Amino acid sequence: MSSLSPSLFSSLLALVRLMRPHQWVKNVFVFAGLVFSQSWQDTALDLRVFYAFAAFCCLSSMVYIINDWHDRASDALHPTKRHRPLASGAVAAPVALVLAGLLLVAGLLLAAGNRTLLVLLALYAALNLAYSWRLKQVPVVDVSIIASGFMLRLLAGTVAVGIPPSRWLLLTGIFVALFLGFSKRKAESFHEEASQRAVLAHYPAALLDTFMAVTMTATLTTYSLFATSPEAQLQHGERLLYTVPVVIFGMLRYTYQVHRGHGEDVARDMLRDPWILAAGVLWLAIFLSRWL
Repeated sequence: MSSLSPSLFSSLLALVRLMRPHQWVKNVFVFAGLVFSQSWQDTALDLRVFYAFAAFCCLSSMVYIINDWHDRASDALHPTKRHRPLASGAVAAPVALVLAGLLLVAGLLLAAGNRTLLVLLALYAALNLAYSWRLKQVPVVDVSIIASGFMLRLLAGTVAVGIPPSRWLLLTGIFVALFLGFSKRKAESFHEEASQRAVLAHYPAALLDTFMAVTMTATLTTYSLFATSPEAQLQHGERLLYTVPVVIFGMLRYTYQVHRGHGEDVARDMLRDPWILAAGVLWLAIFLSRWL
């Protein structure tokens, strides 16, 4: 039995890697409505938001598996993607599809009884599968679908659970999602041409720089308007105003990392930069403080 244990552990680890759990960081968008509405004392509401978060974790992992299954042949020729479980052969294609099916069922069970959440999950799955099969080859449309995924998460944590969303928060969510999408494309452009996405042929470097600058400016503008809005002032006092410089620093630091070619995997690269992590901790400390 002991001789089988390392093999079994390796197989389980490959399945976990296939689900890309580090990407679940993106699903924290689901908690935005709960955090900004300061409704976390409501246990029933907390549970509904957590179920929505868990459902998106299941569905997002399912989408990643289907995407890797679809791209396994091309990934095998890529200098880094060839190490992915399906491309490397660490996980067999039928096993991956069974896991994707189980994740789909788990996600639907977590959302059972919440019709709005089910609709949002269906839209998320449909858009991302369309992205995987065809639309990732269409410039601007590809990034718009990535951004829509973040917006659907935001709506899942507000509309789907009964929290009225702030119009400024929704606009900030749209622009930061577009910024992250174009940043991802910019980081990918640093690869050797032979291993780049086909769609990057339609994204000149200057155009990506423009898109990043426009969406970052729009993000900072809408977040600042949100932080100084009467609605936010009434609910949070002056605290959000003090977070604006922190958000500016975090976005500038992330842009710096992107221009070093380190922003291809948004979740991983944010977690690896100690300055971005420090900015996140500082933002949270300011937001939760009672003395400001």
